[in-house]
Amino acid sequence: MAFQHARIVVQSVRREDLAGNTKTLAFVVMPDHIHWLLQLTGGRSLSVCVNTMKSFAARAINKSSGRHGRLWQKGFFDRAMRRDEDLAAVARYIVANPLRAGIVGSVWEYPHWDAIWL
Repeated sequence: MAFQHARIVVQSVRREDLAGNTKTLAFVVMPDHIHWLLQLTGGRSLSVCVNTMKSFAARAINKSSGRHGRLWQKGFFDRAMRRDEDLAAVARYIVANPLRAGIVGSVWEYPHWDAIWL
């Protein structure tokens, strides 16, 4: 994913936060997918929030690149967090994805992530 396109995905995540639908705890935009640790804060379902984020990003990326058609796969994979799970540890796991994928030698070299604890 081009730098500009990854930043559009980041903006789409932030847009859901600003709309009051989510509180993003951590995310990383990978070359072909996103990991997003979030808390639902509005009345919307997880499916609506994810689909809204994906739709906004797809329209903006398609417009900026002059392409048309589907950008994301249908659906998404989710996992509910238990109350006793360490959210900060899950966030560290999420932001370390580019390191485990061999994209960078340090998470600090990868620009498309954030976590509220860091």
